[in-house]
Amino acid sequence: MPADTSTAQSGRDMTCSNRRNGCCRRPCRRADRSDMRLSRRSGGVNPTDRGGLPGWADGPHPGMLSRNTRCRGIVRDGVVRHGREDQVTSLRQLRNQVGYVLASLPLAVVGFAYALLTVVVGGTLALTLFGLPLLSSGVLGARGWGWLHRALARATLGLRVAGPRRVRRRPGPVGYVRSGLGDATGWRALAYLIVKLPVTLVATAVIAAFLCYPVFLLSHPLWWSHRVALQLGDFSFDTWPKSLLLAGIGVGMLLVGRGLLRLILLLDGLLIRGLLGPTSLDERVDDLEEARALAVDDAAALLRRIERDLHDGTQAQLVALAMKLGLAKEKLSVDAGPEARALVETAHRDAKIAITDLRDLTRGIHPPMLDNGLEAALGTLVARSAVPVQLRVEVRDRPSPAVETIVYYCVAELLTNVAKHATARRATVEVRQHDGLLRVQVGDDGGGGATLGSTARALPGGGLAGLRDRARTVDGTMRIDSPPGGPTLVTLELPVRI
Repeated sequence: MPADTSTAQSGRDMTCSNRRNGCCRRPCRRADRSDMRLSRRSGGVNPTDRGGLPGWADGPHPGMLSRNTRCRGIVRDGVVRHGREDQVTSLRQLRNQVGYVLASLPLAVVGFAYALLTVVVGGTLALTLFGLPLLSSGVLGARGWGWLHRALARATLGLRVAGPRRVRRRPGPVGYVRSGLGDATGWRALAYLIVKLPVTLVATAVIAAFLCYPVFLLSHPLWWSHRVALQLGDFSFDTWPKSLLLAGIGVGMLLVGRGLLRLILLLDGLLIRGLLGPTSLDERVDDLEEARALAVDDAAALLRRIERDLHDGTQAQLVALAMKLGLAKEKLSVDAGPEARALVETAHRDAKIAITDLRDLTRGIHPPMLDNGLEAALGTLVARSAVPVQLRVEVRDRPSPAVETIVYYCVAELLTNVAKHATARRATVEVRQHDGLLRVQVGDDGGGGATLGSTARALPGGGLAGLRDRARTVDGTMRIDSPPGGPTLVTLELPVRI
């Protein structure tokens, strides 16, 4: 029958589909009876043809391929994988592992010396004024060593470990010392530098004893002769069987060395993740900071949208209402009663007051001056100040909208306090960017005495206390230096981006 004839013909011509890919060196035998039965059921479709049966869109069934083909590869997930590929990958991994150990050896020696000097010398001199800054610098510098080891592991072993959180350095010499001594990441990096040297020395010894020396044993049958033979104690490898035995010992040592090297590098990877990577607390803090940043940005965007709606909608309607009331007041006849005229005048006056209050409200939500940038907005504040103010702004990157709003209102409140309470003759406003932080300093030459708890210049929920609360919403800080008699300097530190 036509279907059977075509099936038989296709069965005679059936060869291993991997021959075209160079997998098999000769055609495979005809399909067995099970394949022929499948071919008849499918109406003469070649079982090795892609798409011939449902579920074969990605190639022939793995079981049929492994049963009916003479292929030297290994079937995994329906794909023929050759042993050569695995061998090449294994050799490449071994090369990278050996390269990592050899490159880590000088780093481990120098890093161990660095950690030892930092701990011993810095700890010994900690009783003096010079010891604490030295120890703090050593702890902070260990972060750089951690970055170097993470980069080496990523480049050679493919081990990707995220970096720890950046240290927030406090201003001033005392703040610098406190930042270094309290940096847990730096201390963990010092611990890794101390542990790294013995681990690297053990790995180097394994490479020399179990990887390099076995190569010499494997090559023994090549250069062995009756005149030159290897002798271990009283036993000489002076025959071919003994020479081959020596080569077998070399193979065994290679396998053992490869396993030992993997274990050592596994331990090193655990040390890198545990001592040079972020801790669970750091990851939790990062998640919380990200969630807070999203909440602050969403709140700022919502406030700006409300401000636009009030400005474009409600304020425009109130202005139109005030204009209509004004026209109505003008068109009232003289014969109209005084009560009607008084009612219209009162409504007109109330509409104007509502417009003024609404404008003040929209300015409080989002100052329109910030649309032109922080420097332009601060320049407008300085120009309106009753006290002469010197402004200096050095900001490379534009801060987040929420941060710009906080800076604007803080400077506005501080300049208002200077004009009302400080009896100052001049003031200064400086905004600088340093290490991802925005430092805002407002000073005056007034009488001083400003504190967060003072009622003259700080009210609960407003004044200086309100500025501190605003700064805390973006993980900012505020310091007040205002001795009695002056001068006063208020410093805010805010992140540039949140």
